[in-house]
Amino acid sequence: MQDQNGWRDALAPSLADFESLAATAWNRLPAHFRQVCGDVVIRIEDFAAEDVLDSLDIEDPFDLMGLYQGVSLAQKSVLDPPREPDMVFLYRRAILDYWTDGEDTLGEIITHVLVHEIGHHFGFSDEDMEDIEAEAAA
Repeated sequence: MQDQNGWRDALAPSLADFESLAATAWNRLPAHFRQVCGDVVIRIEDFAAEDVLDSLDIEDPFDLMGLYQGVSLAQKSVLDPPREPDMVFLYRRAILDYWTDGEDTLGEIITHVLVHEIGHHFGFSDEDMEDIEAEAAA
């Protein structure tokens, strides 16, 4: 039997596909927003690590789509010892699960999670983050 709709061979977007979508989302963000972030690293993983979920008191890994890990620029000092770069984690499986329930594109969801993880960390208001997302979409 031939698959009329082409779904038989369709695969979920891979970690590499997500990296590409995240890079596109990052590059579309306004320059002033990216500057605030400094040299943040975007990492794609299927799920958050168990110890991360435990520290956030999250039982279901599908409940966490992203996480900012690091120290904001306002709290950094040149006297601080060297440490790992700040990172935004995007959790592929949780994002895919959310994507299947809505009308937003995968790129829109990735942009939203990226902006909100960074924005909440730096104290941006919800209105500021909506404006940043709107600029990225334009």
